[in-house]
Amino acid sequence: MKLAVIIGSVRDGRFGPTVAGWFVEQAAAHGGFEVDVIDLAEAHLPLELPATSPMFEPNPPRPAGMVDLTERLGAADAFVIVTPDINRSYPASLKTAIDWHFTQWNEKAIGFVGYSGVSGGLLAIEHLRQVFNELNAHTVRNYVSFPRYYLLFDEAGKLIDPEEPNAAAAAMLDQLRWWSAALTAARSVAVG
Repeated sequence: MKLAVIIGSVRDGRFGPTVAGWFVEQAAAHGGFEVDVIDLAEAHLPLELPATSPMFEPNPPRPAGMVDLTERLGAADAFVIVTPDINRSYPASLKTAIDWHFTQWNEKAIGFVGYSGVSGGLLAIEHLRQVFNELNAHTVRNYVSFPRYYLLFDEAGKLIDPEEPNAAAAAMLDQLRWWSAALTAARSVAVG
């Protein structure tokens, strides 16, 4: 099973790569997935969508700089979105990546790792669940949340007290593995 870990923030000085690095270590320890880290800061994501929506045309013309992103999203069996909570929602870069793609999310499992001040990314995760439901993806119940993340990681980017977050990540990865296996099997029957 292929798991794409998507770093949603593209801001200067962002903390997303640190959180994603921790999560990738958890996924490797879990052993249920081959992991691909997708950093949206490295993708070409124009805000203007083509006249034909990706929702109605599964493979609309995309900018050359987006081809790699599209292929990697399409190859994934499951996703984990690493997102901050910015003004009570998720970053525009993440919405842009979602809207440029449609079939890439369809009938696939999605988990979330959120981080922010007080909410720990939960407000962003809540909004993302609504969006991915509309795209016929399955969001798993479990998630990982880092409220006041700046107090939870040391200067080297390591968790100070990893026991609870590690357990939350393992539980979410178990759910992702189960759902991604079930959905992959169902997609193969529907295609076959």
